[in-house]
Amino acid sequence: MLERLGVRQSVGRTGICYDNALAESVNAAIKVERVHRTAYPTRKKAREDIARYIELRYNRTRLHSAIGYRTPQEALDEYLDRQAAA
Repeated sequence: MLERLGVRQSVGRTGICYDNALAESVNAAIKVERVHRTAYPTRKKAREDIARYIELRYNRTRLHSAIGYRTPQEALDEYLDRQAAA
């Protein structure tokens, strides 16, 4: 199923933190920068706001050291350009 969906399976062993470090970093940033600063009336509103935040702020304007101080959108665009050129 993972292969069919194009998902890479976890490579870490139980108790190894490096496998989830990136995901944990993203979650922590979103909580600090958005979730803990906002009172959501419903779960639906929370999901909508967080999704909008990720798409408009986190992916398009926030620089990440792990990808050469570029935004995730810039890194994705570069990847897609390389794929199209190949």
